Amino acid sequence: MAFEWPVRVYWEDTDAGGIVFYANYLRFFERARTEWLRALGLGQQALKERTGGMFVVTDAQLRYLRPARLDDELIVTAAIKQCSRASITLSQQALRRDAGTAAPALLCEAGIRIGWVDGASMRPARIPSALLERLSP
Repeated sequence: MAFEWPVRVYWEDTDAGGIVFYANYLRFFERARTEWLRALGLGQQALKERTGGMFVVTDAQLRYLRPARLDDELIVTAAIKQCSRASITLSQQALRRDAGTAAPALLCEAGIRIGWVDGASMRPARIPSALLERLSP
């Protein structure tokens, strides 16, 4: 089951053509991952203070299918695809709710890998086992 986070498209999200600037999908995906962790009781600042580590994006692959426009209401999802001792790969989507249609339209999809690093040195580290157990599907 994918976590869902609602996003409204604002002026600041659009480009000169009136559509969502391509890089802003990365911001939408970041917010959804942050809110997914928060929904699990894992606020990122508290997690860093408690464990000394944090997640960082190590790989991002996006595919753009349809444009989002000003005032669109989006659903941004996050679902774990794969877990290892040092990283997690998530599948993420940005979908638009279209009036009169049963299913939301897929606008952008991404594969995002987040790695665990030591917060002080920023060197790769193992995800704490208690955290990994909590996140594993």
